[in-house]
Amino acid sequence: SADHTTLVAAVKAAGLVETLSGAGPFTVFAPTNAAFDALPDGTVDTLLELGMKDDLTRVLTCHVVAADAMSEMISGMIADDGGMHEVETVGGCVLKARASGDMITLEDERGRTATVTIADVKQSNGVIHVVDSVLLPAEKAAGAVAMETPAEAEQMATADTPDTMATAETPDAMAQDGTADADGNPIVGGAPMFANKTIVENAVNSADHTTLVAAVKAAELVETLSGPGPFTVFAPVNAAFDALPAGTVETLLKPENKDMLTKILTAHVVSGKMSADDLKAKARAGKDGFYHFAAVSGDSLSAKVTGSGGLFIFDEKGNAYEVTTADVNQSNGVIHVVEGVLLPR
Repeated sequence: SADHTTLVAAVKAAGLVETLSGAGPFTVFAPTNAAFDALPDGTVDTLLELGMKDDLTRVLTCHVVAADAMSEMISGMIADDGGMHEVETVGGCVLKARASGDMITLEDERGRTATVTIADVKQSNGVIHVVDSVLLPAEKAAGAVAMETPAEAEQMATADTPDTMATAETPDAMAQDGTADADGNPIVGGAPMFANKTIVENAVNSADHTTLVAAVKAAELVETLSGPGPFTVFAPVNAAFDALPAGTVETLLKPENKDMLTKILTAHVVSGKMSADDLKAKARAGKDGFYHFAAVSGDSLSAKVTGSGGLFIFDEKGNAYEVTTADVNQSNGVIHVVEGVLLPR
């Protein structure tokens, strides 16, 4: 994700790639680039130095919980605990989770607050919640001292205060796909996508979409998606299907489950052609910051734009998945590659 290049660099520098590629499950509160930029000048550069690995690790693991905690679960625990639930992180930090309207906030051990701006970005080994501030540990290692704002430093002087997320290089929620081919379309799954071919004709050539193609065939939607349309298709990659509970795909591909499979697949299809710019413009114009629209299945989808222009699609269950490759033009519409399966109600 263009919003998380600093976080990815930090995960690499701390040597946490293998950890966050493990089985987990993990919940990661992922600060945006803007969150790191808001730290005092020089802080990030200092933490990325070789000698600061321990301090950097302490900061990063303050954002990781050894559990798969969706926002609904966190909100439930907040309610059960009377409005504040303590969350212990892998790094030993204790975060105070609270509900603020429809949003979840996290207070770190220094009293700094981060808001979850995008929730429930599902991964094969957990979930990511995007946050707008870096959460800091209470202890003051050399690198952590540099993270104080002037106001915090003055307060400290006058008062007593107390690792698959896929890989860190390309986590499921941070994946980026190829460059443009001669047709002007992005490369998808290692294959060129041709604007004069149909959705099905192009999809069968993508190594990243073999499960989707098998599902389309099993649901007997090949003829429909080869028709004139136009259609907008949000196309989950193989890893998205792999992240579903064990046995789900095999069960859905059985003939007796054709209706359910069709319902799921058509929850990814919209009548009409909508570019990423169309979706972003409508989301920005939305009163609640979202663009709400209907899939062919009858389910509601919602689009939201991040501060740096990233595009996320929310399904009926509130799960958010990033559009990792946009505007793959087809003769009968457009494909946007997404990193999760959109589930119907």
